[in-house]
Amino acid sequence: MTKYNIHKAVVIGSGTMGAAIAAHLANIGVPCTLLDIAPKDSPDKNKIVKEGWDRCLKARPANLMGPELKTLVTLGNLDDDFNVIAEADWVCEAIVENLKIKQDLMARIDKIRKPNAIVSTNTSGIPVKDIAEGLSDGFKKHFLGTHFFNPPRYLKLLEIIPTADTSKDVVDFISHFGEYRLGKGIVLCKDTPNFIGNRVAFGTGAFALDFILNNDYSVDEVDALTGPLMGRPKTATFRLIDLVGVDVWDHVGKNLAPLIPHDKLGQKYLAAEKPRKLMDTLLERKWLGNKTKVGFYKEVRNAEGKKEFWSLDLNTLEHTPAEKPRFDSVKAAKEAEGLGAKLKVMLEADDKAAKLVKALTYQSFQYVSSIIPEVADTAKPVDDAVRWGFMHEAGPFEIWDMLGVAETVKSMKKEGYPAAKWVDEMLKSGVETFYQYKNGNKVGAYDVAKKKYVKFKASEGFVFLKDLRGTKKEVSKNAGATLFDIGDGVGLVEFHTKMNALDDDIFAITTEALDKLETDFDGLVVGSEADNFSAGANLFMVVVAAQQGMWDQLDEAICRLQTMNMRMRYSPKPIVVAPAGLALGGGCEVTMHASRVVAAAETYIGLVELGAGVIPAGGGTKEYMRRIINPPMKVEAAEAFPFIQKAFLQIGQAKVATSAEEARDMNILGPQDRVIANRDHLLTEAKKEVLHLAASGYRPPTPELIYGAGRDMFGAMKIGAWAFKEGNYITEYDAHIAAKLAHIIAGGDITKPTWVSEQYVLDLEREAFLSLCGEEKTQARMWSLLQTGKPLRN
Repeated sequence: MTKYNIHKAVVIGSGTMGAAIAAHLANIGVPCTLLDIAPKDSPDKNKIVKEGWDRCLKARPANLMGPELKTLVTLGNLDDDFNVIAEADWVCEAIVENLKIKQDLMARIDKIRKPNAIVSTNTSGIPVKDIAEGLSDGFKKHFLGTHFFNPPRYLKLLEIIPTADTSKDVVDFISHFGEYRLGKGIVLCKDTPNFIGNRVAFGTGAFALDFILNNDYSVDEVDALTGPLMGRPKTATFRLIDLVGVDVWDHVGKNLAPLIPHDKLGQKYLAAEKPRKLMDTLLERKWLGNKTKVGFYKEVRNAEGKKEFWSLDLNTLEHTPAEKPRFDSVKAAKEAEGLGAKLKVMLEADDKAAKLVKALTYQSFQYVSSIIPEVADTAKPVDDAVRWGFMHEAGPFEIWDMLGVAETVKSMKKEGYPAAKWVDEMLKSGVETFYQYKNGNKVGAYDVAKKKYVKFKASEGFVFLKDLRGTKKEVSKNAGATLFDIGDGVGLVEFHTKMNALDDDIFAITTEALDKLETDFDGLVVGSEADNFSAGANLFMVVVAAQQGMWDQLDEAICRLQTMNMRMRYSPKPIVVAPAGLALGGGCEVTMHASRVVAAAETYIGLVELGAGVIPAGGGTKEYMRRIINPPMKVEAAEAFPFIQKAFLQIGQAKVATSAEEARDMNILGPQDRVIANRDHLLTEAKKEVLHLAASGYRPPTPELIYGAGRDMFGAMKIGAWAFKEGNYITEYDAHIAAKLAHIIAGGDITKPTWVSEQYVLDLEREAFLSLCGEEKTQARMWSLLQTGKPLRN
């Protein structure tokens, strides 16, 4: 049993980071007080903290996973409310980056904190040990750095920076809390300037800016090349600086330079003249990026009033309409499979695009090798920090391994970016890669001080599908899905089509799993390690079948989905569905037919079929009726309309929950379903839930009748849709689809309220779906989604 708990937290500083940290504590159910200084010029002592919290609530993407979670955050000021610190289990400081101010605050905290309260700083640049200088031994033992990345809800990295005085128990506890409760990827850092993530970002980012300006690249060219092509997010380079804020980017860079006099590579580019001049001009003009709507990009309205983003001409410093640059090397790279192969194409080419990719890749390898062992003993913390903190597909050392270390070292030398000496020594000793691999999976990393591979700690009891592929644990497999035996009597169905779209292959494996569940397993998990659980039915299959008049095949496909879902719902053994990322349309329907759901906190789930010109026909409409309308209608003299309206609008407006908690408010998840903050733990927790249900004597639900509201409610819903159409909120064809939906929710052709069977509703769903598939406008909507990814409002 641990002697540490976090039941109450205090965050000090209500700026962008502090307020968002408080919000994320609320997301995981920890009550938190957010404190800031009292203003000198206002009678409202909470004015500053209120403004900070208000900005946090309005920010998009949302910092909170649901609006009601804000009740867990209490606001206060450092004059009147300082005593709340005496009751806090964790105090996290996120105030201005000024050593003296931080030290004074810590001295005040030291006087009143509980003996085992943990205190941390979110500093990104000040040495952590300096902040606790001169304080009590008890304080120092419980003090460390916890450096979150912005926005904390979405970015996985949490850098933990102990000092020489921090107790090992405190480090272990905060690391565990960070991983299991906050859902973070933990990187333990040495107390070196800017730790790891920002040190790498600025050591490579400063070079990039200098190289771009000296070689006449445009903003559009750079962002087209430094995004997904290089395994980085779409924000690429300049969009990222606009997002972070030109002022913030500049501030962190300026702070770093004096702290790393020994870092020759970093110093050279942090002091470069052209980038300095450019940043000064932007700051002078108050072009700070997204927050001022102008930076490297500018938001403008065109002649039709549509929003456009113009890019900054780096020579004239005026914004001009964005261009789509085209390069032969990029065209060739896009045809290659996987990040390593794409980069190999770029590194072997010789056009303008290839020259930029080459310089950025080789310099990043040179830079990260130069800061080891200063910031870390192995490549792993560096790669983890880059992947989790900046959402890169792979870290620099992982990419270097993909390309081949020895041959890349030669190319780097030739291009003028020689690797650090230890890399040559490593290769000379016969070690060819930074990571040690077994069956293609990383099992250890090369330690520069020990001059050998150090094994990773084994994750006992964790479910990782990469460890099971190609082994005897693979029970059955086809092109679209795999059935695994994940041990302890639990099976797992993994989807692996494009976007995990539901097709015949997925139906076949899931049906086989349901058959095997009767004899070979005690329970089943449906989930995967992919970014998205399922984006719904295979639209291409549907629209082609409809256009070719293959009605029997289409009818059979819907029947298969309905049958599969109903078998799951009434399975005598527990089936846990584990959605993450997108779970749309059919993906949402599969989820709603589970015995229990264990969802990743970042699950975006809903019935979106209306956008494709149809209605949910895999049991989704029936489930909304059962979950939203049934419960109140079991109460005598209950009024049906508000509940019917909720179900009708959730489907009719194709509403998607933007978190698993919001899905609970929409009745997609139930009160007994679980939400997991750390996506990497999802399948492990889903397996635990299966075992828990099996051990506690699981039994399937009793078949339930569905409330059909009858003709009057059908009329009321149609009037609602008509009013929306008359107000130009929806098109005539939207209203036509809404009438089909209303017909199902009203219970079909029944004249008065009647309780009907689930199968009766499923038949109505199928009938409506097939009739809509035959309509030209529905087919046009489906083709639009397939070709552009955007819904057509025809």
